[in-house]
Amino acid sequence: MDAPPPPAAPAPGPPAPPPATRARRLAAPLATAAGTLAAFAYVAAVDPNEPGHYPVCPLLRLTGLLCPGCGGLRSAHAFAHGDLAAALGDNALAVAGYFLFAAFLLLWLLRAYRGRPAPRPAAGPPYWWAAGALVLAFTVFRNLPAGAALAP
Repeated sequence: MDAPPPPAAPAPGPPAPPPATRARRLAAPLATAAGTLAAFAYVAAVDPNEPGHYPVCPLLRLTGLLCPGCGGLRSAHAFAHGDLAAALGDNALAVAGYFLFAAFLLLWLLRAYRGRPAPRPAAGPPYWWAAGALVLAFTVFRNLPAGAALAP
């Protein structure tokens, strides 16, 4: 009796891609930074305080209520001109968002430079519910007489 033939070796898979170069790793975070800077430069140059340059918030126009983004362009304009007090007065939540985004972008750039994977939010549903509750509370409070200081 003949011995059974040996099992066939598995077929080799496709070759692993070569490691990305530093320039390739930095392309996405640098493009994001460039787009963000271009957007801020545009808002800095085209004053949202002048009527006719930007559309009016549809919620504000239809209901008279301020949405969480109302005053965001004026806030970005003031922020781009270095007036942090005016930026906070126009939309404090947006200013917090600017700083959070800047921190995320800096972390992304550093990780890409060092060859590490891009940061991923590891927050679970409780975090997102809390963030949504914060935005909702900000929106409600700025529409109340007591929160008039948060209105743009």
